[in-house]
Amino acid sequence: MTARARLVLDTNVLLDWLVFEDPAVARLGRAIEEGTVLCLATAEMLEELRRVLAYPQFAARVGDSHAILRRWQRHAVAWTEGLSPARLRCTDPDDQKFLDLAFAAQAHWLLSKDRAVLRLAGRAARLGLRIATPARWNPSDEGGSAPAGSADRRECSPLPSG
Repeated sequence: MTARARLVLDTNVLLDWLVFEDPAVARLGRAIEEGTVLCLATAEMLEELRRVLAYPQFAARVGDSHAILRRWQRHAVAWTEGLSPARLRCTDPDDQKFLDLAFAAQAHWLLSKDRAVLRLAGRAARLGLRIATPARWNPSDEGGSAPAGSADRRECSPLPSG
């Protein structure tokens, strides 16, 4: 059996999928809900999503933020091992956590809309990580099966509920 592709999604991608239902992430959303990809997250990332959902500019649109968080928690897998700094450094320190997880988990893709992250795509590709916007994500281009000892079997647990 081939392991599922491992993805790391930044908070803006999650908002586009879970809150705004952006058509540009519909294909990604279907893959997540069908379980054909493995989405990884850390407790820090979950906390960032929780904090962003509480922003006043999202309050009317979000409605029940707990329901949105539960939906993400149903699909995401928590990375429970420590993270070492990735070989690539992001100019935006708030986005470094996504790179650190993507490299630690040997993710196939880091999906982001953040310019500072996207600027690293060429360098990341040479290290085995594809960085793209959700619209440019190609689910058929996963780089082969997962390496032995990959995130499908260890280092992960259900994402904790808040």
